[in-house]
Amino acid sequence: MGGPGGWGRPSVVPTTQFPQAVGLGETWDPELIQQVANVEGIEARYMFQSSYGRGGLVVRAPNADLARDIRWGRTEESYGEDAFFVGTMVVAFVKGLQGYDPRYWQTAALMKHFLANSNEDERGYSSSNFDERLFREYYSAPFRRGIEEGGSRAFMASYNAYNGIPMEVNPVLKSVAIKEWGNDGIICTDGGAMTNLVTLHKRYATLAEATAASIKAGINQFLDNYTQPVHDAIKQRLLTESDIDQSLAGVFRVMIKLGQLDPSAMVPYASIKEGPEPWATQAHKDLALRATQESIVLLKNSRGILPLDRRRLKTVAVIGPWADQVLLDWYSGTPPYVVSALQGIKNKVGKDVKVEFARDNKNGEAVELAKHSDVVIVVIGNHPECDAGWAKCPTPSDGKEAVDRRSITLEQEELVKQVYAANKNTIEILISSFPFAINWSQENLPAIVHMTHNSEELGNGLADVLFGDVNPAGRLVETWPKSIDQLPPMMDYNIRHGRTYMYFKHDPLYPFGYGLSYTNFKYSKLHIKKTRSRSVESITVAVDVKNTGRRDGDEVVQVYASYPDSKVERPNKQLVGFLRVKIVAGEKRTVEIPVRRDTVAYWDVARHAFVAEPGRITFQVGSSSADLPMRGSVKIDSDEYK
Repeated sequence: MGGPGGWGRPSVVPTTQFPQAVGLGETWDPELIQQVANVEGIEARYMFQSSYGRGGLVVRAPNADLARDIRWGRTEESYGEDAFFVGTMVVAFVKGLQGYDPRYWQTAALMKHFLANSNEDERGYSSSNFDERLFREYYSAPFRRGIEEGGSRAFMASYNAYNGIPMEVNPVLKSVAIKEWGNDGIICTDGGAMTNLVTLHKRYATLAEATAASIKAGINQFLDNYTQPVHDAIKQRLLTESDIDQSLAGVFRVMIKLGQLDPSAMVPYASIKEGPEPWATQAHKDLALRATQESIVLLKNSRGILPLDRRRLKTVAVIGPWADQVLLDWYSGTPPYVVSALQGIKNKVGKDVKVEFARDNKNGEAVELAKHSDVVIVVIGNHPECDAGWAKCPTPSDGKEAVDRRSITLEQEELVKQVYAANKNTIEILISSFPFAINWSQENLPAIVHMTHNSEELGNGLADVLFGDVNPAGRLVETWPKSIDQLPPMMDYNIRHGRTYMYFKHDPLYPFGYGLSYTNFKYSKLHIKKTRSRSVESITVAVDVKNTGRRDGDEVVQVYASYPDSKVERPNKQLVGFLRVKIVAGEKRTVEIPVRRDTVAYWDVARHAFVAEPGRITFQVGSSSADLPMRGSVKIDSDEYK
């Protein structure tokens, strides 16, 4: 039956739904991220070109913002807190969206939100303040890499100001993004941002003035209709038609790359409009499942309770408010189907194991089920839409667009305590967009698993891990503090004051890069190779990694650098390379990870350039930022960036 969309087509078009961006980050697998983005690009083309006629080819993704504070309401849209890591994922996502044809793009990747947009409260008029080095080394780095390495030619300016100047009219749009990095395509506003320049930032008296200033600063696409202010600006001689022509050139460059001005016969992606709906194909379903499996992080596993052996189970209690649902994100599409945690567990154990469900402990139902079950699986976490309207989050630990979190304490942990008192074989499944201070759970429960919302294959991926068909290898992409008191003030954008693993001043609940496995890995024989080609030094860090357990598994080998000879302030440690690698039981592999010279460079303000200082660089290698058993040093001879 046809809906409001007409022509026999439904009003809501489904698309393949993957884990939230933070969950994709937790895969630590850029090749997978590129495949995910390519699927999204294919489906966007199909919807736009087929009889659905929906959407467009400029896709507002990926999010290149950095999750510098876990209270940020849109943390789930970021790949993590580290600039090198996020930049790597951004490059992969851009390449996947834009496709592999040498002449045309499949879709155009429009990155969000430039720049330093990681507070929701007061975002329409707040200012993110920090020095030039943090601008270059941290906040802008993923955007630069998305343009220079990924090939993106589009991004969205954020609502906030940077050092007092609203991003929509900030000089860095032209001086850095356009002139230095080469973004000669689209720079668009966020919704209502033009009006904010008048009403919230109070920088201009009229919309005509705001419009003229925005266009002259580099904006060439509005998310809203500002036709009349443009006409007013021309009438008032604040703008000329030449200004507009020059501005629109960037938009046309993107349209040309998308093939919109050429005959369809010339554009290879023009054929993505016939045949089966791509979200219904097994290949897209399989990729959603793989992404879900790889995103799952094992936070704790004592007493060998995981993986579960279905042959030894008669009764399983599945408890929790979200156990029978797949909660979708604020910007989620509509999945063609969903598999909840409850359904996934039922699918896995079959008819021979009794699976019972309680949403909560009203009337003692959850505790009663726990008492009579072999194992209890408690599914808890945040609601990504806060189960409320715009800008409303009744639960203090929830957050979303327009709402920052007021707490990092998980209110639902009380349910876990009640169930655990009745059955010590209680496993916590934390499905969340954010880190939580689950200190009691970490201290008392035998097993904790973390994953994020939104995947259509959530339940199947979870069950695969719980029952050992998949060995988990996801890793955290943010530092999980023990309490909110360990965090600096929300609006302190100087990360050197204690943000991220690079500058964190406390003992975290879980460190950046952390995640367990059902097997064990042993590191040995670190070797650092320095070579020179065309007067440029390159470094490769090699280490032997052996799977000493009985199960095949993936290890995420992480390389961190520190700078003992530096004459400027540098991070305590800094991620400079990583690789997710499969190692079968008993196998030893030599893992080689190249370290790019610009990754170990810092921004020299006086020289206005990235500089790799001469002197020693110490490399540490291991499975997380806090578990680095291998250490070695190499000396850099020159300070040239390239």
